[in-house]
Amino acid sequence: MRLATKHYAVLTTGAALGLAAAFLQTVEKVQLLKNENAALPCDLNSVFSCSAVLSAPQSSLLGFPNSLICMVMFTFLLTVGIVGLTGTRLHPRLLRVTHGVALFMLAFALWFLATSTFVINAVCIFCVVCFVGLLLVNHALLRITPYSFSERPLFKALQTYAPLGWSILAAIVASMIVVRFYL
Repeated sequence: MRLATKHYAVLTTGAALGLAAAFLQTVEKVQLLKNENAALPCDLNSVFSCSAVLSAPQSSLLGFPNSLICMVMFTFLLTVGIVGLTGTRLHPRLLRVTHGVALFMLAFALWFLATSTFVINAVCIFCVVCFVGLLLVNHALLRITPYSFSERPLFKALQTYAPLGWSILAAIVASMIVVRFYL
């Protein structure tokens, strides 16, 4: 298996994970819209409470559920991953746009996780799964996407230490949740 194919497999896995979580979150949001007192299966306790997060205005930033945006974006990312898995050579500009979209979604997920932790005072499990999917997607796209500065030593170092960076980012989010709710 070629190295690029392995990275496309990681991209596809992350996008599929995020798409599944966004879909389930949308189903939960529809259930909550039908009955605002519904007991959602993803409500584990007061900390991990999807209904608290989905009822907050931040979960519908543009007037419709954020999970719908995630479903569209993860579908796009999944399509790019599947096309890459088939061995098709994708245009570098498409890959750069895809990476830009993935980075924007990662920033949005970080904002939403911070907002849900410190403003809403609850965390949605599906949001955390989407965040993990975005980490996988961005890791793969950093390896796949050709940039004009790809041969520079700083970029090579960034690619080499990217797994450490994504792990630190995940640890920061996990620490933020633990510090806020358990300490």
